[in-house]
Amino acid sequence: MSQNSVVIVTGVSSGIGRITAEKFAKQGWRVFGTVRNLTKTQPFAGVELVEMDVRDEDSVKRGIQSIIDKAKRIDVLVNNAGGSILGAMEETSIAEARALFDTNFFGVLSTTKAVLPHMRNQRSGRIVNVSSVLGFLPAPYMALYSASKHALEGLSESLDHEVRQFGIRVALVEPSFTKTNFEQNTPQTATKISDYNKEIGVVTEAIRINNQKAPDPAEVAATILKAALGKWKMRHTPKGEASLLVKLRRFMPFGPVDKGLRKTFGLA
Repeated sequence: MSQNSVVIVTGVSSGIGRITAEKFAKQGWRVFGTVRNLTKTQPFAGVELVEMDVRDEDSVKRGIQSIIDKAKRIDVLVNNAGGSILGAMEETSIAEARALFDTNFFGVLSTTKAVLPHMRNQRSGRIVNVSSVLGFLPAPYMALYSASKHALEGLSESLDHEVRQFGIRVALVEPSFTKTNFEQNTPQTATKISDYNKEIGVVTEAIRINNQKAPDPAEVAATILKAALGKWKMRHTPKGEASLLVKLRRFMPFGPVDKGLRKTFGLA
């Protein structure tokens, strides 16, 4: 690809987003990476940083327009920015749930709506939404995160039907545990109900252990590039656990899958 090809990657301050932006730049793309605060983000080669908060619709509109003013087109959008929360559903406040959906679902919705008019005008484009294996599987004590990713998957599949007439396709990338600070930095619910304390402690430790032995985020970034640049298909899972979980969900009965999930999270 030449420098005339333009990609936007949201949430590039660290982790998967940063590595994804770097990989696009190395392939010759003009890369715009969005961050919430420019003053707190270390610049990196080949990526033009744009201050944009996906939770704020006006900020999104300004950010996307600034990219159009500079580049005149958008070929690929990678909706990577996301967050999580750990705690029992009963402990999760409505405000906490809304805040999570503001990033994981409505942030994607706002950014995609801002980009689509430009992709429609040029009659081409690829939108890659970074979901999770929890977009098709449940996880104890991550009910709202899982719900936000299930919602994202439903949105992505329906949107793909609507926009393919314009030469635009939508794809999902569904990683499992990845060796980043994402799980380590996941906040817990402000409210605590003592009846859940024991299991939450077990689950928190299981997440820590799984995160330590998880694959490098470069594998997820490579999968994102494949979803963006390769032959279209809806779902893409990085090699390893994520790909295995897809097969288990598709071909195994509910009972063994349920038992395996509980084991992963340290529950009897």
